Amino acid sequence: MTNDEMRATWTSAGVGWVEHQRIFDSVFAPVTAALLDAADLGPRQRVLDVGCGSGTLLAAGADRGASMVGIDISPTMVEAARHRVPEATVVLADAQTAGLLDAAPGAAFDRVVSRFGVMFFADPVVAFTRIWSAATPDARLAFACWRTRAENPMFSLGTDVLVARMAPRPEQPPYAPGPTAFAEPDRLHAVLEGAGWTSVTMTPVDFTCDYGVDGSDGVEERMATMLATTTGQAARAELEPVLGPAGWAALLDEARREVAAAKVDGVVRFPGAIWLVTAEAGD
Repeated sequence: MTNDEMRATWTSAGVGWVEHQRIFDSVFAPVTAALLDAADLGPRQRVLDVGCGSGTLLAAGADRGASMVGIDISPTMVEAARHRVPEATVVLADAQTAGLLDAAPGAAFDRVVSRFGVMFFADPVVAFTRIWSAATPDARLAFACWRTRAENPMFSLGTDVLVARMAPRPEQPPYAPGPTAFAEPDRLHAVLEGAGWTSVTMTPVDFTCDYGVDGSDGVEERMATMLATTTGQAARAELEPVLGPAGWAALLDEARREVAAAKVDGVVRFPGAIWLVTAEAGD
């Protein structure tokens, strides 16, 4: 089973993620720090970053002396990661279908990491089995994925103002590929164990999404990143031609007011809720 829909989605969405990389990295800095600690990256390790995006974990792992390999389905993201971390190997491919050690020849991987990059597989058991097959017997898997939408204003603050004006979208089937595909812990346990991973642990981590970058109040940072998401891009494509420039601007002002109402001590801040997942490759 291929992942053509996700390839098309992230080819488009990757543009916004790359453009606003600095904001995303700042907002998700607590997740990155927790993930790096869980992965225990170090010198002489060969590390695979699944869904490497614009290269945040690649850069952090390289700074720790690891030999970093990234894989991503988005050409835009891959180009950005190659530019950001030239010492890393970055592969444009789908980790669900690619022969990982063929795409990035070398030793099997000592560590596999991902920050919000593993929830989009059409068949996650197949994908995690393929990843497992490219790992050493004592390899560690460590990744971060979102918990429920209800726990994460990331998916609603400001965005709901836009979605309310859009045509109704089809109901997604349970566990459809997407940001919260692994919100249910029992399902994620079953996926990883079905793919050969053992000693699976899922630790709930709560953090603060802080949009105050370089002393700003975070309103425009939240607006920029919100519009860079797939939902934001879809809203613009659907609504701006209908509403016209003035109507679209008015709708954005409505969303901006909702975002501004989330300021805490003068800065846009709200809770984030993830699973920090670890597993071992061996029996």
